Amino acid sequence: MKVQCDREKLARAFAMAASVVPSRSPKPILRNVKMMVTENDVTLMATDLEVGIRIELPPFAVESPGSVIFPVDRMGPILRESSDEQLTIETDGTRIKVTGRQSRFQLPAENPDEFPDIAPFTESRYFESPARLVRELVRRTVFATDQESTRIALTGVLLEITGQEVIGIGTDGRRMAKQMGSGTLVGNEGGGEGEVISAIIPPRVMHLIEKALAENEEQAQIAVRENEVLVKSQKTTIFGRLVEGRFPNWRRVFPDEPFPSQVEMSVGPLYSGVRQAAIVTSAENPGIEFAFEEGKVTISGHGAELGESRIEIPIAYEGEACRLKMSPKFLVDYLRVLEPEQTMTVSFKDPSSPVVFSTDDQYAYVIMPLASGS
Repeated sequence: MKVQCDREKLARAFAMAASVVPSRSPKPILRNVKMMVTENDVTLMATDLEVGIRIELPPFAVESPGSVIFPVDRMGPILRESSDEQLTIETDGTRIKVTGRQSRFQLPAENPDEFPDIAPFTESRYFESPARLVRELVRRTVFATDQESTRIALTGVLLEITGQEVIGIGTDGRRMAKQMGSGTLVGNEGGGEGEVISAIIPPRVMHLIEKALAENEEQAQIAVRENEVLVKSQKTTIFGRLVEGRFPNWRRVFPDEPFPSQVEMSVGPLYSGVRQAAIVTSAENPGIEFAFEEGKVTISGHGAELGESRIEIPIAYEGEACRLKMSPKFLVDYLRVLEPEQTMTVSFKDPSSPVVFSTDDQYAYVIMPLASGS
């Protein structure tokens, strides 16, 4: 095998593939990235058998096709540190040569046939949605999952797909994030009317999906099998094992009845106010208090020996005065995934009922207030 590559493009793709490679594995071959070269295509593959990635690279100058196994801890630094624009990679089965105008490396070679195959995306039934929406769905839900929960289902993001809609849900049992969006279920001729395709996807897979969907890509395809999910973008295919378990009924969490109090707020000022008020909080008294009054909301924190904080934000509020105590961490997690100039609606009833934050792009977030002594 011999191929001439654009070093920068190969380095970016290699770093993405290397993020899947396990640092330890009972199968040493998995601690590598495989490159497969044909006359027309160059493909990188990596897997730990739970998560896998397949990346199609731009056409390179192929002198002879074949396959090669790259040790991540050697090839990664070579691609990062080399100053050559072009690198020639060749192997005779016993060693790998990486050559540039100013550099030359030689690495031991392994048998590419021992590496597990990662098949391309060939699903005939899949959900297609804008890549931008899929990226936002990941960012806006995955932070709310619980990685330490004994309820395994809470460690993942629930994905629900119908004919024209996708819903992502993340929760740790104390807060819940929901992102909805539109798309098309392709190849659903055999599906029943109103069928819902559900899958609980591990955060590791969700983060990889977010990274793999480049800013310039228009569409992403999502296919759910019995125990795995496949996501395809223009050049990348990702597969991941699904989380087993029963996910909570999220529809019961979002209140159906109208809220007596609602107010529109800008993300930036509220984000700043929450972070300032949280400065004096402590492990013993972690909450911050919101006092909604006509024309303003006052955010305050009390940390015993740490002192007090008080921040006022003018708002267009005309309802009854209400005091709510909430976790600043839960609020910061939510606010940081929104744009500072974005507007949201805060809906509440009383100090012991759920508080709902919603935006006009079908994103909603529920927090349970803290008890007054928290």
